[in-house]
Amino acid sequence: MTRAGGRLPETTAYVRITRQSWQAGILEGDVSAGDYAWQFQWRFRQNKTLIVRPSQGRALIQEPLGRFLETWDYRLEPGGDYSFTIRAQF
Repeated sequence: MTRAGGRLPETTAYVRITRQSWQAGILEGDVSAGDYAWQFQWRFRQNKTLIVRPSQGRALIQEPLGRFLETWDYRLEPGGDYSFTIRAQF
């Protein structure tokens, strides 16, 4: 369903990478969108397992965050701030 004018709502998600271990295959950080905030751990060597906590609102962010991490994983650095757009309103 689209809004008036045919445009989908958008929300910007903000990502901060807090830890990275290429040896262990882990990338950790914080992500926020709208009024929600989560911590995540992406185990990219273990079937690309993405753990997002807390569970409140997790269904809104898990898929778009996973796509973002798969696209940008080797360019993300600890201490880095990143953002991406989600085609939904939070």
